[in-house]
Amino acid sequence: MNQPPSQVTRRGFLRTLFAIPVGYLLAACGLRATADPTSAPTSAALATGQPTQPPPIPTDASTQPLPTETAVVEPSLTQVAQALAPTPACGDDDDDVTPQQTEGPFYTPNNPERTSFLEPGMAGTKMIVTGYVLTTECQPVAGALIDFWHCDDAGVYDNVGYKLRGHQFTNDQGQYSLETIMPGIYTGRTRHFHVKVQAPNQPVLTTQLYFPDEAGNNNDGIFNSALLMDVQDSADGKVGTFNFVLAMG
Repeated sequence: MNQPPSQVTRRGFLRTLFAIPVGYLLAACGLRATADPTSAPTSAALATGQPTQPPPIPTDASTQPLPTETAVVEPSLTQVAQALAPTPACGDDDDDVTPQQTEGPFYTPNNPERTSFLEPGMAGTKMIVTGYVLTTECQPVAGALIDFWHCDDAGVYDNVGYKLRGHQFTNDQGQYSLETIMPGIYTGRTRHFHVKVQAPNQPVLTTQLYFPDEAGNNNDGIFNSALLMDVQDSADGKVGTFNFVLAMG
């Protein structure tokens, strides 16, 4: 516990972050309402340094309005994703190059550029996948191509059109974000996303992303624990985070 901040691993940071109740995270990010203004010192009291007095107790309680309940609004999928935005950490054991994996038989080239796969009436649990593309020196890779594809909630791939397929580019901070659904279970495999990642003028990394605590992980012949996302529940779905690390030639 006495190690300097630079020795805290990214994976350890995210696991600690996920262990904190979402309410506390959102409060820290300013997503919860502020405290009752009547309990805070007035600007005049702050200026003079004089202590503030509590409000007087009413003599006729029957004339006072009854207190109303404040509705507790659960955080949305997007709010959780913003609160849990992964922060690149340098000099730790997570700076190894992201492992390659097989492409699989269902890749479709020339898919559309988009950051959301959601369509009206689409079945499944909503999910946001977000993270960074980094070099082994922990530098963000702007403009990196990220190509996602996966099966639907029933475990079926669209091999005719572009349902649940698409690509995007990282922003100036090397960050990406995809709005989609949790993939179903394709026969013989555990739950997973397919991904291609390519920094500008660099080779393509083809890999897959996996879910923690999936029963199929132990029986999947190509499952790799180094490709596990950190997954957090939200009020309307899940948020998965993963940082890709690329070897730059």
